[in-house]
Amino acid sequence: MTDYHPELDGYEPSDGRPLASQRLLKPARILIVLGILGLVLPGILVTMSTATQTAERSCSIVVARDAPYAMGYDARFELVGPEGPSWYCYALVQGEDEERIGSLGPIPGPPPAPNPDFIDA
Repeated sequence: MTDYHPELDGYEPSDGRPLASQRLLKPARILIVLGILGLVLPGILVTMSTATQTAERSCSIVVARDAPYAMGYDARFELVGPEGPSWYCYALVQGEDEERIGSLGPIPGPPPAPNPDFIDA
C-alpha cells in the first residue's frame, strides 16, 4: 500500500489554532442558537394553539351532550391526572365545584364516546 493520497495534494497542516477568531465564535454561536429557536419555536406554538382549540371544541361538545345542566365548560391540560398526562374536560355547574366530565387524551381529537355515568336513563 502506498502513502500517496492525491486528494491531499497541496494540504499543509495548520498550527492547531481555530480557523475563526475568538471574536467571531461567540456571535456565530449566538446566531446559530437564535436560528434554531426561530425554526423550532413556531412549530411548538402552532402545535400548542391547535391542541388548545381542539380541546376547547371537543369539550364544548362533550359538555353539551353529557352535562346539559352545566353553565359552561373548561378544557385544560394536566400533567398529573387520573388517566395520566392528558387534556381533561370540566363542566362548570352553578353553586358547585367543577365536575370532571372526562379525558380528551394527550392529543385531543374528536369527542370521546358518551360517559355512561352522566347519561340519564
